Amino acid sequence: MAKLWAVFKREYLERVRTRWFVFATVFGPVIFGLMLFLPPWLSRKGKASNDLARIAVIDASGSGLGRRVAVELNGGLFGDSSRTQVMEVAPGGVAAAESLATKRVMKKEVLGYLVLDSASAAGQRARYAGRNASQAFDVGELQRVVRSQVTALRLENAGMSPALARSIMAGGLRLDTERLSEQGRGGSGALSILFALVVAFLLYISIFIYGQNVLRGVMEEKQTRVAEIIVSSIPSSRLLQGKVLGVGAVGITQLVLWGLASVVLAKVRAPVLAHFGVQATTVALPSISFGIALLLLAYFLLGYVFYAALFAAVGAVVNTEQEAQQVQMPVAMLLVASALVIQPILFSPDGQLARVMSLLPFSAPIAMPLRLTVIPLSPTEVALSLLSLVVGCWVAMWVAARIYRTGLLMYGKRPTLGEMVRWVRYAR
Repeated sequence: MAKLWAVFKREYLERVRTRWFVFATVFGPVIFGLMLFLPPWLSRKGKASNDLARIAVIDASGSGLGRRVAVELNGGLFGDSSRTQVMEVAPGGVAAAESLATKRVMKKEVLGYLVLDSASAAGQRARYAGRNASQAFDVGELQRVVRSQVTALRLENAGMSPALARSIMAGGLRLDTERLSEQGRGGSGALSILFALVVAFLLYISIFIYGQNVLRGVMEEKQTRVAEIIVSSIPSSRLLQGKVLGVGAVGITQLVLWGLASVVLAKVRAPVLAHFGVQATTVALPSISFGIALLLLAYFLLGYVFYAALFAAVGAVVNTEQEAQQVQMPVAMLLVASALVIQPILFSPDGQLARVMSLLPFSAPIAMPLRLTVIPLSPTEVALSLLSLVVGCWVAMWVAARIYRTGLLMYGKRPTLGEMVRWVRYAR
């Protein structure tokens, strides 16, 4: 145990003291903070142009739709609609009116022109051309105004009073969802889905990145011949275990620091944005029990051990970076295959695909945490998944230790698959 602890301590301290660890640890909360603070701030800044109403409306609908749009663009019945010029023309005069409006746009007399016809009044289509036609906020606001006035006009033509039509158009229904479980209320359903996606993504990225760190660490020790010195004083299996656990502890440290920073940022989001004049609600963190949190940590650890052992075996049998890229592909594809089923599992977390992927050692570290954060699962299903993953980790470590033992001291030639099978069968 003393030798295992020595390797663990060396791997852990060697990595947490690097500038890259500090940079990555700080970089994660910075990105999360930008996601929390930038969208509300930009939405306040990003709005339709103040002179959006300075356009020409070519109305060939024969229903007065152009006048209605002009009034709405200028703030309603009590606004100054003189900024919007409405030209009511016959259907045959649209081309000439467009030609004149185009010249006015080129002379910067108006910002653009809107063409409304019978198809517009029927709620099918309208056309806009102008200098701001590529500005999403302007086009979105113009589309909203035209769509609302077309709907109101059609309601009035159907016999509804203008006041009632405006009342209906002003209303809007928002569906709020809440997750319920055996423990009671579990917070917003939409937030639970978002949290599940974040958990799955972080697990996928963390397992892949730290598994790669193990691979490169083993390959570097092999290339520099440091491994020859180390294995003379410690069994190769203990060296492999210490390396895997040490790098894994680095990952846990980073994830814990990211989690704490994320909680703090979520709590201060509303007051900080309010200081800059942006109204925003406090981010309601999903309700995650202590037991679920421990399970998420367990799946990260076991998933990391499973893949790190395989990546370590890859690092022991290759001699160059190019060889590592080729040999690691089967291992990486197992992890990628787990990520590809995130969306299907999220759509049907209790379906057959989700159940099967939760029992396979290579996909359980991604599939099971995703399901745990979305729906309640039976203890039996969780226990079977953990048992499968533990057995998978034991097999992966057993195979990797035997390949690691021989491959670490083998130089100049990449072994074939048959040779690695013999190493596993006859190693002691």
